[in-house]
Amino acid sequence: MKKQELHQIANGIYEVVIGIPEVHTPTAHRSVQMRKEALMALPDARPGRAVEILRALSFRISQRGVLLRLPMDPSENIYGFGLQFFGINSAGKRRLIKVNSDPVADTGESHAPVPFYISSSGYALFVDTYRTATFQMGTVAKKGASRSMRIENEAHTEFSESALYALKKSAQEREILIEIPRCNGVRCIAIEGSILECVQRYNLFSGGGVCPPEWGLYPWYRLYGGCDQKEALRMAKEFRADGMPIKVIGIEPGWHSHSYSCTYRWSDLFPAPQEMIDQMQEMGYALNLWEHAFVYPAAEFYEELLPYAGDYEVWNGLVPDFAGKEAREIFKAYHQKHFIDRGISGLKLDECDNSDYNPSDWSFPECSQFPSGMDGEQMHQALGILYQDTIRQAYAERGKETYSEVRSSGALASPQPFVLYSDLYDHRKFITALVNSGFSGLLWCPEVRDCVNGDDLLRRLETVIFSHQALINAWRIPMPPWKQTDIDLSLAKIQMEDAPYYTAACRKLLEVRISLIPYLKKAFEEYQNSGKPPIRALVMDYPEDPNVADIGDEYLFGDEMIVCPLTYEEGTRKEVYLPKGRFYGFFDKRFYEGGRSLTVDVPYDEIPVFVKESSGI
Repeated sequence: MKKQELHQIANGIYEVVIGIPEVHTPTAHRSVQMRKEALMALPDARPGRAVEILRALSFRISQRGVLLRLPMDPSENIYGFGLQFFGINSAGKRRLIKVNSDPVADTGESHAPVPFYISSSGYALFVDTYRTATFQMGTVAKKGASRSMRIENEAHTEFSESALYALKKSAQEREILIEIPRCNGVRCIAIEGSILECVQRYNLFSGGGVCPPEWGLYPWYRLYGGCDQKEALRMAKEFRADGMPIKVIGIEPGWHSHSYSCTYRWSDLFPAPQEMIDQMQEMGYALNLWEHAFVYPAAEFYEELLPYAGDYEVWNGLVPDFAGKEAREIFKAYHQKHFIDRGISGLKLDECDNSDYNPSDWSFPECSQFPSGMDGEQMHQALGILYQDTIRQAYAERGKETYSEVRSSGALASPQPFVLYSDLYDHRKFITALVNSGFSGLLWCPEVRDCVNGDDLLRRLETVIFSHQALINAWRIPMPPWKQTDIDLSLAKIQMEDAPYYTAACRKLLEVRISLIPYLKKAFEEYQNSGKPPIRALVMDYPEDPNVADIGDEYLFGDEMIVCPLTYEEGTRKEVYLPKGRFYGFFDKRFYEGGRSLTVDVPYDEIPVFVKESSGI
């Protein structure tokens, strides 16, 4: 088999096809088309590094699948690969593009992996596959590349695994190896430009960034999982009485008459759901409902869906084949009639990922077969994005907008109005994931959930108000966390002694979020029109500054603000790096000269945020 000739498909975007690609791929399933006019509005990208890479690409097709070989300079930095928790620079690392809700190491697995990366050398590459591809980013060199090396008897000064096993920087060119298993061909798409330009073009290729409805940018609160209709309404009134500016209320699994798998019918805990929906709307709330895609036999549409589901169940429920039109239409029609038409603003799409470590009947096996022809391996990679698109279309067909949540995502996700979340709960990793999200067209919420105390609550809430979605997920505690963070004491309805202080501090932070909504809305509009992520790593805007190449705990929030979150464990002092320019502190109102590192003292109820001096904020 041969590599087809390279050809241009849009401004700065080129492709080659190797062998015979599979029928089911991210581009084959897309329902939002590439934004060609928006791509043309970007600066003209002349053929450069991306074209060089595609022309230099060599390949082999064997029983293992497709192997791609690309050149890599040892000085290149590599970004992307979806929602990554352990760092932002993938140079010298191996990346396994596999959906896994519990990544335990820096291997590339994630509940939102994407076969897309950006090189600091001036190009990006998207491999159009649902397979569990492996990317080795400069970890190998061709045979004979080291023949001239003769260093011997060099003293070791550091005795650690990291020192011994680290990528050895050397003068010779290294290789990128990409293995796509169990296929006979693949489509490769290369993008020209700087890191930011590549990301913009990828997002526009995906269909443009989403611009959420304004109500979705307000603070969210997910209620205790054991609450009923009466308690949900009581909590809604309590928020208003306490002056808490919550806009979206989420109801967890207990609203289903059976939730693992789901009936999508209201339980006895909610005897008059329409009355509750109407009362919530009268108080100014939007309502969001938890669900997952696995359909219990008592569900109204179970029998209709049965021919269009995979051949293995999950939690005694059907797995809809969202790659086929029939399953999508059945699922959409039910949700439109029972939820969208009745005033539900959005859905939390849970458990559409996979786990290698959960001992329960967590998901379907990779040997599964689906009526569309997809197997379980492909569906694990595709389920999150296809599920999102099914619900997005359900709302769009009713002429309504949504801004919702999802547990898994993947390639070409930027037009989807869904924000990722996770059951993992390391605050530092959540911040790294937020920095990484902008490389791959993903939205991420480092939601507030478990907190060790009130100060931890404030640190987590500070990160949340400067993220894509300002969500407090209190599904485990009946009392709001500003009144009690301890689970057992919350269940016993015992308030913290300093609840008034934390209530006021949390209210202040939520009000900050509200004050930023016009600014954030503008950033999302830019995302939609030009593909520029509203939240992004510093290296996108300051590629010439070598000090920002590996910074994974600071990020741009819109065009004018740099946010440097702290964790509770870091205390009240943090070393930050500001790129060249002049800034003033959003909270402390002091001026700071950039182009250097500095240490700032920050009380628990504030977060280091720096605004460009030229900003109108």
